[in-house]
Amino acid sequence: MKVLIVGSGGREHAIATSVKKSSRVSKIYCAPGNAGIGEIAELAPIGAMEFDKIVAFAKEKEIDLVIVGMDDPLVGGLVDELEAAGIRTFGPRKNAAILEGSKAFSKDLMKKYNIPTAAYETFDDPQEAMKYLETSEYPIVLKADGLALGKGVLICEDKEQAMAGVKEIMQDKKFGSAGNRMVVEEFMTGREVSVLSFVDGKTIKIMSSAQDHKRAKDGDQGLNTGGMGTFSPSPFYTTEVDEFCKKYVYQATVDAMAAEGREFKGVIFFGLMLTPKGPRVLEYNARFGDPEAQVVLPRMKNDIIDVVEACIDGNLDKIDLQFEDNAAVCVVLASDGYPLAYDKGFEIEGLDDFDNEQYFCFHAGTKKNEAGKIVTNGGRVLGITAKGDDLKQARANAYEATKRISFANKYMRNDIGKAIDEA
Repeated sequence: MKVLIVGSGGREHAIATSVKKSSRVSKIYCAPGNAGIGEIAELAPIGAMEFDKIVAFAKEKEIDLVIVGMDDPLVGGLVDELEAAGIRTFGPRKNAAILEGSKAFSKDLMKKYNIPTAAYETFDDPQEAMKYLETSEYPIVLKADGLALGKGVLICEDKEQAMAGVKEIMQDKKFGSAGNRMVVEEFMTGREVSVLSFVDGKTIKIMSSAQDHKRAKDGDQGLNTGGMGTFSPSPFYTTEVDEFCKKYVYQATVDAMAAEGREFKGVIFFGLMLTPKGPRVLEYNARFGDPEAQVVLPRMKNDIIDVVEACIDGNLDKIDLQFEDNAAVCVVLASDGYPLAYDKGFEIEGLDDFDNEQYFCFHAGTKKNEAGKIVTNGGRVLGITAKGDDLKQARANAYEATKRISFANKYMRNDIGKAIDEA
């Protein structure tokens, strides 16, 4: 079987690493990929939003299966284009990927089908939003409606911050067209937990839980990023939380999408907040999380191709989804200055000092330069993942492994998984 993966980050490297383990796969391609993915797959210099070129490439190479990793092409309808050309593809169609593509849609869906979430209001007019915020309770959360690389969320402590936030999102368009519409949401407190799931349109199978760290600096300080590290499983995702979410969130979401004529096949990412009043849905994503995939997929026992094909064919109920009884921690090595301004093009050393059983070096922002050296090419550069018998051991292993890597402006948080000590 020949497989094409669409995307270029650490998530896609984690997917490619899992695909490589399948005895059913003879050749892996990735468009556009990165330097790390290039070690195990043939890279195609095609952007993830160049749909016509991707379809043409898949036909030319006689690709048997396409796995779309990134949010933008899913929301833009790449799956529809590939399926129309007769190419088997894993991921939600455009009308289902709106679950992530529009926060207003997902909030309205949850309200309509009684899926527990924070109270909210949606605004198209910045003046109306400001009027609403005059009498709101604080803190409060502002969310750009569309895709914003995980950064379109502002937590505002008071009215002054909120007014500035409306200007930033809706008038200055800091997040581009994602800010044409805005959701104003009740601020919730509690532990955050990420839960990934496979879905075949009617059946949902839950993967191991995880917890991301979005803020750039230690102690959850600094700006929101695409994720500075993660761990799996979450000790805060208890049996009681699991039972509640299975009853009121997971299947309810799949059934709601089907009832709306938006059958969802692919991966649903549930961002949960464990509030004093019980679990609430913070957000949905329509694909593997990044960097959650980097700690969840290495622990999955199943052949990923078997699971992916079961989702496509509607046979997921026949899959016994299993995960190793251990733990994994991922620490992101970033370029100092991320997520704002940073330099790139620095040579990375120490990349050969990893195996694919207990330690993983997932590339995110890397490329090969003209001299054939692997250099930094983004804000998030590498995801150093390690397994352990438990979370504390995995955390110690991951941080020890970060010492193997060096590049000029290497930066990382030093407290990924620190919450484990409080569990």
